[in-house]
Amino acid sequence: MTGTWPLLRHFLRRDRWMLLAWSLGITLLYWSQAVSVKGLYATQAEFDRAAVAMQSNTAFVAMAGPARALNTIGGQVTWQATAFGAVTAGLMSMFLVVRHTRAEEESGRDEMLRASAVGRGATTLATVLVALVANLLTGALVVLSLLTVPLEAADSLALGVGLAAVGMVFAAVALLAAQLTSGPRAAYGITGAVIGAAYVLRAIGDVGSPTLTWMSPIGWYQGMHAFSGLRWWPLVPLALAAVAVAAVAAAMFGRRDHDAGILAARPGPTRARAALGTPLGLAWRLQRGALIGWTLGLFLTGLSYGSLGSDVGDLLGDSATTQDMFARGSDDVVKGFYATAILMLALMCSGYAISQAIRPRHDEDRGVVEVLLATGLSRSRWLLAQVVFTVVGSALVVLAAGVGLGLGYALSTGDGSVLPTYVVATLPYLAPVLVLSGLARLLYGIAPRLASLSWAGLVFAVVVMLFGQVLQIPEAVQDLSPFHHLALVPAEAFRWPPLLVLAAIAVALTSAGIVSFTRRDVEVR
Repeated sequence: MTGTWPLLRHFLRRDRWMLLAWSLGITLLYWSQAVSVKGLYATQAEFDRAAVAMQSNTAFVAMAGPARALNTIGGQVTWQATAFGAVTAGLMSMFLVVRHTRAEEESGRDEMLRASAVGRGATTLATVLVALVANLLTGALVVLSLLTVPLEAADSLALGVGLAAVGMVFAAVALLAAQLTSGPRAAYGITGAVIGAAYVLRAIGDVGSPTLTWMSPIGWYQGMHAFSGLRWWPLVPLALAAVAVAAVAAAMFGRRDHDAGILAARPGPTRARAALGTPLGLAWRLQRGALIGWTLGLFLTGLSYGSLGSDVGDLLGDSATTQDMFARGSDDVVKGFYATAILMLALMCSGYAISQAIRPRHDEDRGVVEVLLATGLSRSRWLLAQVVFTVVGSALVVLAAGVGLGLGYALSTGDGSVLPTYVVATLPYLAPVLVLSGLARLLYGIAPRLASLSWAGLVFAVVVMLFGQVLQIPEAVQDLSPFHHLALVPAEAFRWPPLLVLAAIAVALTSAGIVSFTRRDVEVR
């Protein structure tokens, strides 16, 4: 394993900001739940009523996990954060492992490293150690954040250690997928499918078939019963699964050729479809997976919000702070809550719009853009196809979120008349979503290295949405968020002028981005 430690130091230095972002983001998920619940209910009686409403909601149980000790802060943190924390830790591990294994082989950098005095397995071992460091760091930060609340030390430690363990299980799965496939996209697809299957098995098991829960690493993690009768033995299957899968991956690594997978790649068709000869057809072929995933995810998220029905009053309690944050001070708590839910869904949709707006940077880095532009394809035509796909895809994602919200509410209350209301209330948020997408397009058009800064706009919008009124952020600052200008339908009456202005801004930003791209050099790494 010659060269493992230098490679480990190089990987950690290369990924330091990404590791910090993932770790702090996951930590914030746990800590924010504890802090928000702590100040949510004025009395224990309110807390008890909310707990009863939550644990009787089947959709909530399927989404978050088994309902235990929901009338305590620790129980709420475990219930609300562990399933999503495990999924997020799995995604972090997946990106780290595939990035340093299969993606490096495809780019040719791994072959260059192996030409030096580096052992054949050094890169793989360094990758596993990077994933271990990332998961241990995340688990430690989660523990420390919960201790500051403060919550019980042993249970907080269990949440952190269990999170690191489930993250390593998915890291081992990603390592195995990297041996099976010949490209990073396939490795991401297999690992993502395993993470999704683990979540679905846990959800079905928690609702009606407990046996399925114990077929999921996420179920093992939640089976530690933190803050509701702590038990440590579920760490054993987590550790055994991680070691066993990693061992299988190591065995496969020794049997395959460099830059090849155990599973042979299928030969493509002799001739491409006519649609692939157009920029828009190529964009659809490359980005359809992300569009389908985001559309389904936002539909299910909207469905889960809508499943609360008209019981949101019990969940919010009588706290004035909670009313301001979630009901926006509306006299009708239900309408105020769902207006806020629509805003939250729109912010989530912005994640898709921004990611697709800066996706051309990846193609440019890999040299794909240079090859395409060497044909008769112009810069503006290629980028315009990307813009069209992003706009249409964003519209579908926003629509799916609205349909999910309205359908969930209709199924929960039996009132199907609200479905069109919530769908129509969601659609205007396409304008601010495209404003953030246009900003991302402009930054990419100016210089690819600036594209990542576009996520700061989404972070700012989230802060304004969650804490603008509570922290009394100046109105002039809140106005910088494109989401701040639209009426909170159905709690408020719809207004056309803000929508039209935001649409014009989105068009202007996107146009400026296209012009900037046509006037700069194409970068190739």
